[in-house]
Amino acid sequence: YWGRYFEKAGHEVLLIPAQHVTPFVRGNKNDKNDALAIYEASLRPNIRFVPVKAEYQQDIQCLHRMRERLVANRTSLCNQLRGLLADYGHIFPVGINAIIKGVREIIRDSSLSGSLLSELESSIVEYDYQTKRIDKINKVLKSHSDKNPHSQRLMQIPGIGAHIATAITSTVGKAEVFKNARDFAAWTGLTPRQSASGNKSVMGGITKRGDQYLRKLLVQAARHTVRWAVKESDSKLAKWINEIIVRRGLQKGVVAVAHKLARIIWCVLTREEGFKPV
Repeated sequence: YWGRYFEKAGHEVLLIPAQHVTPFVRGNKNDKNDALAIYEASLRPNIRFVPVKAEYQQDIQCLHRMRERLVANRTSLCNQLRGLLADYGHIFPVGINAIIKGVREIIRDSSLSGSLLSELESSIVEYDYQTKRIDKINKVLKSHSDKNPHSQRLMQIPGIGAHIATAITSTVGKAEVFKNARDFAAWTGLTPRQSASGNKSVMGGITKRGDQYLRKLLVQAARHTVRWAVKESDSKLAKWINEIIVRRGLQKGVVAVAHKLARIIWCVLTREEGFKPV
């Protein structure tokens, strides 16, 4: 908000992520020391500034955060119903649809007490309400993706749908703040963590830096892309995916594919070209 406010006043605004400023804070945390730390961090040669988000980008991010909370609440509700009804001898298959279908059948024909049935009915009403809100947000996100040319280009990439495309465009915009695809992939936290001392260098698990929500979506997109690669084995990208799955295993292969998708996304956004499978 303040970045947009000062831009309207004619100022050039450069936002610095808080985690890059914290190492420069000396002494107790107060306004004076914070201002000095921000100034010192801004002078660093490799500091990466964050672009000021437009209001519509923040709107989309809010929708994603609200949807994430609703999905978590709905999952929590279903897990609670599954656990409570298991003590009454009602066991359901895996999946949300199975548990909700089972609870509806219990309500229609069951020997459970009236007080418990009443709460089960309220739980179904709660589930239906949350599902309607999630569906409504999905439609709004789909509408945003249909109007945004950047989202349309991203949706040409295997595994990227309207949900993930809107999350990417609302978070990084055109990705122009990243110098190259490698920097963007590193920012997503999908690169191996390096630990080096002297002439010894050890590569560990992924760094998990950057936006946790975006990284989760990229991994989900990678799982879909792995299934796509099995059917489209003739393309160069599909062959690479199938080879790395065989060589490194499914889980490590999925993370590698997510890293690859991050690089492709940067190219599509910065060059403003559609995805060209080869």
